[in-house]
Amino acid sequence: MITHRDDGYELSVDPDRLDVGLVHHWLSADAFWALGRSRETVERSVRASLNFAVYETAGGAQVAYARVVTDWTTFAWLCDVYVAPAHRGKGLGTWMARAVRDHLAPYRLKRVLLTTLDAHHVYAKAGFEPFPNPERLMILNQAP
Repeated sequence: MITHRDDGYELSVDPDRLDVGLVHHWLSADAFWALGRSRETVERSVRASLNFAVYETAGGAQVAYARVVTDWTTFAWLCDVYVAPAHRGKGLGTWMARAVRDHLAPYRLKRVLLTTLDAHHVYAKAGFEPFPNPERLMILNQAP
């Protein structure tokens, strides 16, 4: 799947186009939720996920990334959404969230979950809303 925007960006789910080294740098050095994440961890997570990336149409440089962990039947988790600083404010995060929503729609999943500290407005534009019963959510933290 490749989609284009008139302002010089294209979105792809082709894993062979990903610049995993760049994704590792973004996540481990600039994303507060993944600071210090190892290259091996990023590589393993990329291999086990559905990956979305945005590229500049001219030149093909990767400028954004998101991944989805899913069983393709009942559940998906949208995570590691990152837009390079020079490309923020152009709606690329919302575009990726909508692409995830649309890509997963045929699977009729019961729930697509994400967590965000400060980008609720980005995901709301793609139809995400606050979890209705957060007291039902639990977490098991095992690894540092």
